[in-house]
Amino acid sequence: MEERQVVAGGKVSVVLVDDSVDVRTLVRMRLEASGLFDVKGEAADGEQAIALVIRHEPALVLLDVSMPRMDGLETLPSILAVRPETAVVMFSGFGGTHLVTEIRELGAIDFIEKSIPLEQLPDRLLQSLRDRSPDPVAPPPPRPQDGPADAGQPRLDATRLEQEILNEHLEGFRALFDRAAIGMATLTVHATIVRANDALAELMSCEPSDLVGVDYGQLTGGKGDVLDHRLEALRTSQDRVATFEHRIPGPPGARDVRTALVTLVPIRDSAGQMLYVFAQVQDISAQRTAEDELHRTEEKFRLLVAAVEEYAVFMLDTRGRVMSWNAGARRIKGYEAAEIIGSDFRVFYPTEQQLTGHPQRNLEAALRDGSFAEEGWRVRRDGTWFWASVVISPVHDDRGRHIGFAKVTRDQTEQRQNAEHRLEAMAEQARLLAVTAHELRNPTAVIDGSAHALQMSEGQMAAAERDQLFRGIRSSAERLRRLAADLTAASQLQGPGMQFRRQSVSLPELVRGAAARREAASPAAQVGVDVPDRAVLEADEVRIAQAIDNLLDNALRHGAAPVTVGAHVRDDHVELRVTDAGHGVPDELVSRLFDRFAAAGATGGTGLGLYLVREIARGHGGEVVYEPPAQDSPTTFLIRFPVAAAIG
Repeated sequence: MEERQVVAGGKVSVVLVDDSVDVRTLVRMRLEASGLFDVKGEAADGEQAIALVIRHEPALVLLDVSMPRMDGLETLPSILAVRPETAVVMFSGFGGTHLVTEIRELGAIDFIEKSIPLEQLPDRLLQSLRDRSPDPVAPPPPRPQDGPADAGQPRLDATRLEQEILNEHLEGFRALFDRAAIGMATLTVHATIVRANDALAELMSCEPSDLVGVDYGQLTGGKGDVLDHRLEALRTSQDRVATFEHRIPGPPGARDVRTALVTLVPIRDSAGQMLYVFAQVQDISAQRTAEDELHRTEEKFRLLVAAVEEYAVFMLDTRGRVMSWNAGARRIKGYEAAEIIGSDFRVFYPTEQQLTGHPQRNLEAALRDGSFAEEGWRVRRDGTWFWASVVISPVHDDRGRHIGFAKVTRDQTEQRQNAEHRLEAMAEQARLLAVTAHELRNPTAVIDGSAHALQMSEGQMAAAERDQLFRGIRSSAERLRRLAADLTAASQLQGPGMQFRRQSVSLPELVRGAAARREAASPAAQVGVDVPDRAVLEADEVRIAQAIDNLLDNALRHGAAPVTVGAHVRDDHVELRVTDAGHGVPDELVSRLFDRFAAAGATGGTGLGLYLVREIARGHGGEVVYEPPAQDSPTTFLIRFPVAAAIG
């Protein structure tokens, strides 16, 4: 026979198949060093192995079990199909009589574990070939000796001792594997079972030998694609573990549905390549039964709290998944029950808190301390945030087992906003008092000083000096009048609202009167007037005059001459316009220019003037806008009224 001729007459031609380059290198070096083997080629997976067998027609293939793309159990029948004369020896880190039986049934002549000392591998392979051949074969030629027979004896003894220790640990692991109370299996990277313990066989209602060579995906009740996805994720990443659940196949006629939790742990070589997978299979049916009981309890609880809409009241399981949902939760958080049940409660927290583990720490604190309470931002289904008051309490069953958490959430956004508004109002009031005191101080000082000067020295004063003091008194009095009017109007807006008394108002008289008041109070303030002679407006004369006064005061205080006030009747509206040649409003103030208490600079005033202009304009069905200065136009404040409010 060809095997006999090869063994007796020369070197044995061999192809090495293993996905580990390190293993292939060590084996090739050992076989070639023996002088008994001629390594024709090396392959990293089953497809490459078949191609090499067709090409070289080797006498022997040394074939690994767990390999990517096509593992050894799949490759073995294909090799024998294309070249029946080739002998195949399986070489694997797996072990067990069930795997050996499976491999021999597939046609391998021997199974050698990778734990074998490499110096024994050449003789073991020759022995496997002799055992296969029906004809006697010549013994291997004597090996060359490096020195006297006893020169290497101490090293051989040390090596033998190391091997015995390794074998002892290996046997200890195998015994632990076989006797473990939890189901365990060793899988190839393609999910083929190569070793299974008694606990797994009992879980699957079969013998351990029945599982060897079986694709584990066939045992998952239709979850084979999930298993494949998990294995692929482990193979293409450096993840250390993957898990999934599946139904446990029961014996014929069984009605109980059981559930297994599978934990997959990859075993990798020094380069990080996945060699095979260790699977831990745990029956979690009791846990699921407890969860089912929890569901029944929650149904009673749901009926109790379903009508409560002020509070979100719901249950979490021990891992933080939502298990129940009430009407209040739907109203506050925006999720329907079918959308959220089964989801992790972390979705209610802002992303930043999710990334820092804040939700899980809340559960840990509740379990440790008996309850947990906090206030903070939470996220609704539509992405909006709300301020929540949260209480989390652990829930235990009758035997004291922790089975989940009760979580109560109340939307406190309105209360928080009210509190913030109260604080803002207090701050605004404090600022208003301070600004008002400042605004009162200057005109009262002018009036007091002017009156004292007139009292003490009127007889000795020149007419021009006396007139100047009187103008100062009038100007200060006008300033006090406007301040009083603004404060009165602002208080009305805070209360029942500003009242408007509409009547026919002469637009020219209204505008010219405002300009005259400013010039009378301060002769240096020159105000230009541009208004049609007969325009009549249906409006509250006092309020419109107040608005114009405030715009003129704003232009004279913050702008630059010339200042102009004008009014015009357009086709569909009436316009009141105040312009000046200043630099306009600072950019940072524009967005809140007409807000209450908006002011800029040391001469900002109370911050009520433009706010009241806007409210007066809106009270007349109109609006006020600010137009910044441009190359050909001045700084402008423009009040528009609907045409229905204009007559004449």
